Amino acid sequence: MSDYTPVYPRRRMTAAALFFNNQGKLLIVKPTYRDDDGWLVPGGVIEENESPLEGCKREIREELGMDLAVQPLLCAEYQSAQGTKPQSVHFVFYGGLLSQRQIQQIQLPAGELGEFRFCHWDEAERLLCSRLAERLTFALKALEQRTTIYLEDLHEVGKWA
Repeated sequence: MSDYTPVYPRRRMTAAALFFNNQGKLLIVKPTYRDDDGWLVPGGVIEENESPLEGCKREIREELGMDLAVQPLLCAEYQSAQGTKPQSVHFVFYGGLLSQRQIQQIQLPAGELGEFRFCHWDEAERLLCSRLAERLTFALKALEQRTTIYLEDLHEVGKWA
C-alpha cells in the first residue's frame, strides 16, 4: 500500500438567487460587513458538504428570514484566482416572484445586512458590486431565454452552435 495521499484543490463556492416583485424589480441587499459600497443579491458562501442548491436555500433562509423555493439554475461561473483571491465557482438560481405578503415578512439579519430594496435592472446594475452585476447580466439573459449559462471569468462558453 502506498503512502501517497492526494491533495485536492479547494475552491470557494457561492450561491445566490434572483427574486422579483410583481413589478419586475429585482431584490438587492446591502451588506454591513463589506468595506465597499456594493450591494448584493441574497445568497452567500456554500458550506462544507453542502450542495449549491442547499447552500442557496440556507443563505436565503438566513438572509431573508423565510424558506423560499429556489430553482432553476440560471448561471454558473468559474472565476480564476486573482491576486490573493483563490479560484471560485458562483451559482445563480431563480427565486421567482415574491408576493407582497412575503416581502413584508423579510427579516434581515442584524449585523450582516442593513437594508433591502427592489429596483429596476438599470439601477441595480449601478448599485451592485461590479463583478456580480456582470454575472447577473448573463443570469437575466438565461432567465429570459429559459436556459442555463456557463461562464469562465465572465466569458460565456459551451454554447450550442
